[in-house]
Amino acid sequence: MTMPSDWLASRWRRGVAAALAGALPVLAFPAPSWWWFAYVCLVPWILLLRTAPTGKQALYDGWLGGFGFMFAVHHWLLPNLNVFTFVIAALLGALWAPWGWLVRRFLAGVPTARRVAAALVVLPSGWLTVELIRSWQALGGPWGLLGSSQWQVAPALRLASVGGVWLLSFLVVGVNVAVAVLVSVRAARVTAVTGLVAAAVATSAAWVWSPRPDLDGQMRIAVVQPGIVGGADSGMRRFAREEQLTRELAGSHVNLVVWGESSVGFDLARRPDLATRIADLSRLVKADILVNVDARRSDHPGIYKSSVLVGPDGPTGDRYDKMRLVPFGEYIPARSVLGWATSVGRAAAEDRRRGSEQVVMNVGHGLRVGPMVCFESAFPDMSRHLALDGAEVLLAQSSTSTFQHSWAPEQHTSLAALRAAETGRPMVHATLTGVSAVYGPSGERVGSWLGTDRSATEVFAVPLSHGVTPYVRFGDWPLHGALLVLAGLCATEGFRALRARRGAPAPRQRPARTVREWPVRHGR
Repeated sequence: MTMPSDWLASRWRRGVAAALAGALPVLAFPAPSWWWFAYVCLVPWILLLRTAPTGKQALYDGWLGGFGFMFAVHHWLLPNLNVFTFVIAALLGALWAPWGWLVRRFLAGVPTARRVAAALVVLPSGWLTVELIRSWQALGGPWGLLGSSQWQVAPALRLASVGGVWLLSFLVVGVNVAVAVLVSVRAARVTAVTGLVAAAVATSAAWVWSPRPDLDGQMRIAVVQPGIVGGADSGMRRFAREEQLTRELAGSHVNLVVWGESSVGFDLARRPDLATRIADLSRLVKADILVNVDARRSDHPGIYKSSVLVGPDGPTGDRYDKMRLVPFGEYIPARSVLGWATSVGRAAAEDRRRGSEQVVMNVGHGLRVGPMVCFESAFPDMSRHLALDGAEVLLAQSSTSTFQHSWAPEQHTSLAALRAAETGRPMVHATLTGVSAVYGPSGERVGSWLGTDRSATEVFAVPLSHGVTPYVRFGDWPLHGALLVLAGLCATEGFRALRARRGAPAPRQRPARTVREWPVRHGR
């Protein structure tokens, strides 16, 4: 099976086809959540890349497909960043240009079984390297990692406990490569089927032998979700709504109450009256309250987003300042160069300040929690470090109210399932306006979601666990393996090029002649 070459002869049509093929994976993520589609979503793009007439064209097709993918998974940014959304997608999409070249290198024409076998390892490794690079915070962070599409699939979540979301991405890309070979290269179908069987065996082995979290009691954690509060003086009216909802928890025997991101828009040191009101609520519900303060601090210059624990006697002193800020939403990378983004969209007018270290808080009742803020829950390394530091429950305080009627709230909430499964620790995702949710130590959903149409509070019986998952113990080993594969490929290609150069016959020199074009007769 090949792409229609006549139709693709036009560079414009080929470019459009590449961008559309690259955009297909977005359907595997929430809200559509077609998790099964992830295993074939790259096939059209791979088929296009393998028919590229030149390596340069494969680079273009990889770039344009990457542009389509990045634009699709970030399309909800359009109302805020406008045309700059296309700029971001084009810049990040360029990361897939080398991957496009690799696809052509291994699958062009009629590849041998050996080349197909190598492609089943090299192409997922190349994809994983792209995901690693774009996971750097300044490039937008790990939003839309292909493995994250498997957040509701129990066998995949078990695999995440072994190698994190990275192992899932490797598996998904490998299956796509095998399927593409099956439908396009008849001579290599046995190799492709062997690859699929190997993936099935590896997944089954992880399901059977990977350690399961050891459950150890439960804690009752309440999430307060005030819903959309707009208009003048929205900060104080939101606080009043949170206060009202928290009062409803009296007598519920909760161990902790969690408010969402930016739930308090004032520095509590400058507004002791608000700190007193929260402390009164803590005494009423007989539990500490974790709020999130988004304000200019009185003891440090600049604006911080901070998880602040408040007990019956006021702030306990436990505080976590957000470390990884949202590019353009909370700061502008290279503001001197990209500051024009504020003139075309609602980008950050002032850069927020970063925290310096992660914090594990003792919230009473013998419970230790590890807070994160907003899209920090997209970073696997942050939840892993909290688990290593002794956190028994992971928390993410979030607000996606700016993107309320898009796919973003559900996509963001789904990430908590991956972080829970990776670490073997339950995770609470508490938002201002939905979607709020809780996931157990295996990534399973606990209770029901609080959707974007809810203004309510919900008490979750959160199962606790102990033990260490292979991912927490060994870290990002799939990434290290992928980098080794690519390093081996580069070394092999370099060795072949060097050997070919040394083994080539010396260029034949033209015999020397005199000015009259007679052959030179040496020795005379």
